[in-house]
Amino acid sequence: MKLTRNDYGLFILRALAGSVFLFHGAQKLFGAFGGYGIEGTAGWMESIGIPFPTLSTIMAGGTEFLAGVAFLTGIGTRLLSAPVAFAMLVGAFTAHSGFDVQQGGMEYPLVLAAVAVSLGLSGPGRLSLGSGRLDLPVLIAADDLEPASA
Repeated sequence: MKLTRNDYGLFILRALAGSVFLFHGAQKLFGAFGGYGIEGTAGWMESIGIPFPTLSTIMAGGTEFLAGVAFLTGIGTRLLSAPVAFAMLVGAFTAHSGFDVQQGGMEYPLVLAAVAVSLGLSGPGRLSLGSGRLDLPVLIAADDLEPASA
């Protein structure tokens, strides 16, 4: 198997995005890396009016954490790309106002949502543990697209 520049590019994108999602999911779920854990995050979610804050915390944190693992390994990349993109869009429009990230805006979660959608469309690439074998084609339309040339 000859790897292409696309395979290396997807690996770099997956590794960075996966690390970010794993980090933020672990903060919400386990209080790791200076996070507040389920109780603290749920309290914050309740304070901004998010319904079912404990369930919302578990769902958002679990989605981020599992997507992080999927992106890092390349197993389940397409499967988890849509749920984590949705979580980022919900976060962008509920927890952020404006666009500028330095002003508490939504540009960062929007970029993460775009990365997740892009990985869902492209798949993990061949430089992954799954190499696409266990990756469910959740985004069916992506199968109709022509692959990028090397």
